[in-house]
Amino acid sequence: MAALREAAAAALLLSLGCAAAAVPLVIWHGMGDSCCNPQSMGYIKKIVEAKIPGIYVLSLKIGSNLIQDMENSFFMNVNDQVREVCSQLAKDPRLKGGYNAMGFSQGGQFLRAVAQRCPSPPMFNLISVGGQHQGVYGFPRCPGESSHICDWIRKMLDLGAYTQAVQEHLVQAEYWHDPLKEEDYRKNSIFLADINQERGINETYKKNLMALKKFVMVKFLNDTMVDPPISEWFGYYKSGQAKETIPLKETLLYTEDRLGLQEMDKAGKLVFLGVKGDHLHFSEEWFYATILPFLQ
Repeated sequence: MAALREAAAAALLLSLGCAAAAVPLVIWHGMGDSCCNPQSMGYIKKIVEAKIPGIYVLSLKIGSNLIQDMENSFFMNVNDQVREVCSQLAKDPRLKGGYNAMGFSQGGQFLRAVAQRCPSPPMFNLISVGGQHQGVYGFPRCPGESSHICDWIRKMLDLGAYTQAVQEHLVQAEYWHDPLKEEDYRKNSIFLADINQERGINETYKKNLMALKKFVMVKFLNDTMVDPPISEWFGYYKSGQAKETIPLKETLLYTEDRLGLQEMDKAGKLVFLGVKGDHLHFSEEWFYATILPFLQ
């Protein structure tokens, strides 16, 4: 009888421990960055681990080393990157019960593609920190030492963002959204037009995104890098011109509920956060107060 009681107590403790275990976190870096830069993703990993004891944080690396990881953020087909990440997540035993995801800059829309295309293991909360969910139309500024690469990217985008060669080999072209050439964008964008349901409704994408508990979008209120900054809140330029922007709720994507965002919004699943500062500039205090609650 005593042995039975001990076994029951052990089982109870085990179940309580499982219930209290921190939800794992997957993070995906932005353009020109890498998984483990101590000034960026390494720092984020460190502060999350310090505040949530025992949490498993996976900072995604695309390639066999940090140089490849950084280069792939410019030159590896995004659809191939998403496939690679889906494979990494599916093979990781620590993620089989589900995870939260946090994408920085272009990592935000890439992780949304993961949510839409790869529902197993399940993603619970998606936090997009400066992600460009309606794409970009402009390349005003570039991070750090990558400026020479960005000068070349600008030339390629000017020459033909929607040509097959540029689409398949230039990451930023794959979320280039020209409001003056909407038909070209819809037909030829191999990544963003697909995940944004521009060529028809993929019900699986819609169902998978709607399975999120929360979809958090952080917009930087003094952003000089993303054009237009409202893309960070899923808004964009009004079609046919590149001056006036409209919020998400006025886009066809929302009014026709092509991706389930309207239904998610009504269910309180969409969270729009604004933070003062330039692209990806935020304080530790802001991160702890605003973002950490979505990871606990």
